[in-house]
Amino acid sequence: MGEEAELFHHPDRNLALEMVRATEAAAIRAVPWIGKGDKNAADKAAVDAMRVFLSTVDFDGVIVIGEGEKDEAPMLFNGEHVGSGKGPKCDIAVDPIDGTSLTAAGRSHALSVLAVADRGTMLDASSVFYMDKIVTGPEGRGVVDLRKPVGENLRGLAAALGKDIAELRVAVLDRPRHEQLIREIREAGAGTRLILDGDVAGGIIAAQRGTRIDACIGIGGSPEGITTACAVKALGGYMQGRLAPKDDAERARGEAAGLDIDKVMELDDMVAGDNTFFIATGVTDGALVKGVKREGPIIRTESIVLRGRSGTLRRIEAEHLVEKWLDEADR
Repeated sequence: MGEEAELFHHPDRNLALEMVRATEAAAIRAVPWIGKGDKNAADKAAVDAMRVFLSTVDFDGVIVIGEGEKDEAPMLFNGEHVGSGKGPKCDIAVDPIDGTSLTAAGRSHALSVLAVADRGTMLDASSVFYMDKIVTGPEGRGVVDLRKPVGENLRGLAAALGKDIAELRVAVLDRPRHEQLIREIREAGAGTRLILDGDVAGGIIAAQRGTRIDACIGIGGSPEGITTACAVKALGGYMQGRLAPKDDAERARGEAAGLDIDKVMELDDMVAGDNTFFIATGVTDGALVKGVKREGPIIRTESIVLRGRSGTLRRIEAEHLVEKWLDEADR
């Protein structure tokens, strides 16, 4: 009885494999919009496909990180219930396309993303749009801290990795708000890897062992920060986050929602416990996964599934028949 109850109330390993179908569907449906310059159309196609597939999965999911409030987004909105309503009760973070601008421009590193955790464990930071963050591999634990100067963090991380600081590579979103951060990273002696969009992938690569990125630092979306935390847990990496309201009005909204705006959050503050899943399918080619490819009657996808409880990363390559997926106009 105890084991049966455990499986019913908590996400199990089969749930993650079911979720892959939803990210695959979103990525495939976005393909006709790659390079077409219409990020909203790409996003809508991915959202519609993800919603359909989520409705077939046996779980009781509530979207904590989604497309916005219900009255502002007729898509996968915050607070929406998804799934069949049967099975484990879960918090869900969705980003049908992490990198809509990348997709619209035909650039690399666009992903379709889902994250899952036990009900009530995922921080709802939707009232504050931005989050300052730092992500590293396990070597950063007890070494880096958002309260320290960037140079001090990088010198400590280099020592922990056994590297000269000149060998460090730091991923940073290429935004005007990061001009000072980029300058400080370079003045410390480290190099930058500027990313146009998609800081979820940047954080995951920084947390993985054996990659060319040693850290991901800077201000990105709060939803992406919470989603990244689910992945970092499974990778055994280290992450801190601190909400970054853009003005006093947003700070007030965050405080009214019960958020501690100035707190430096550890992983468990963002997603409590280790029963987390992170699932991503490539839309366009990137360092994390390959993008969708059509080869005659076959569509190929590549996905990753990260499970916090077991600390596993699985890669799933799938072949799909074109006739089962694309509309007549797309063939």
